Formats: sequence, structure tokens, C-alpha cells
Amino acid sequence: MTDLAWLRTQWDKYAPQYDRAIGALERLQFGGGRGWVCAQARGDVLEVAVGTGLNLAHYPPHVRLTGLDLSPAMLALARQRAETLGRPVTLQEGNAEALPFADASFDTVACTLGLCGFPDDRAAIAEMHRVLRPGGTLLLLDHIGSHHRALRWAQRLLERVTLRTIGDYQTRRPLPWVTAAGFEIVTAQRLKLGTVERLAARKPS
Repeated sequence: MTDLAWLRTQWDKYAPQYDRAIGALERLQFGGGRGWVCAQARGDVLEVAVGTGLNLAHYPPHVRLTGLDLSPAMLALARQRAETLGRPVTLQEGNAEALPFADASFDTVACTLGLCGFPDDRAAIAEMHRVLRPGGTLLLLDHIGSHHRALRWAQRLLERVTLRTIGDYQTRRPLPWVTAAGFEIVTAQRLKLGTVERLAARKPS
């Protein structure tokens, strides 16, 4: 299991480079994904792994936003972005696998490109289920293991590097854990040769 203190340190170091480093991937691999997630958010919204706040500009103006991240350096950049945008948001440091919120606190939980970096993605999804109100919505965007054998082999090679540097998995797939946590799948889109997944799921009333 990845040590959280080590993971926090790695992401703090990476924070100043993050927006620039992910820029090309945003356009080529995840294009439109952030907008797809954020447009569906309603009511009290929790974004898990808010990072540098790249989603903030995409949320509808009427939602009430809370953002959580393990890295103080990432949160500092998100705070700057929120101020620039004039976007009210509560930003808080915390662990996705033990969310510091009461049961049934939010109408929407969103997580974009975050589950790939949690040591225990199943525990994080269970926590997202816990803090959602009955009838609430889970919205996910992430890179996943391709169903194409050659591409998946290449992802496994890349994973050897990314796990050592920032604890980032390339071959996970959240969908089974979302179902196992008790969510009802509303939308599941697998894109880019099976390497990207967009999920919308509902917590039963």
C-alpha cells in the first residue's frame, strides 16, 4: 500500500508543473471530459482530488462547491484559480479514502483523473457513496486499462514509472467498484481505444 505522506510529498513537488504537463493529454485524450462531468453537477457538490482546480470554470454557477485534495500545494493553486475566476469554493485538505464529511452530505460527488492515484480506489468509491445523499449522483472521468492487448501492455510498462514517481496507476477500471459499492450506473462511456472512461451513477433512494 502506498504511504500517504510520500504521496502527498510527490504531488506537492509536481503541483507547479501539473497544468503544463497535462495540457496535451487534456486535448488529445480527455477532450471535453471535464465539461461532461461538471455540466451534470447539481446542488451541494464535492469534488474529490480537486487538484489545481482545472474543473472550477466548468461547473454551473448555481452549485455549491467543496473541493478536497491530499496535496496542500495543489490546493494553493486551486485557491488562486478560484479567486481569479471569482468562483466561491470551500477547499480542504483530506484523504479520499476517509472523507472528512458526514454521511449524506452532498447531492453530487465528482472525481476527474483522481481515482488512478488513490492507493485504494475501492475504499475511495465506498466513501463517495457514503457522503452522497440518497438519489445523489457520482460523476467520474479517468484513464483506465485498455481492452486492446498491445495497448494494455504499453500501459503496464508506463505504470512502472508512474507508480514510482506519483503513485499513478494506468490499468485500473473503476466501474466494477462503482457497481459493488451499490451505485446504479446511468451512463458509461469507454473512449480512446478503451483507455478513457466517463461514468455517471446514482445512489439509490
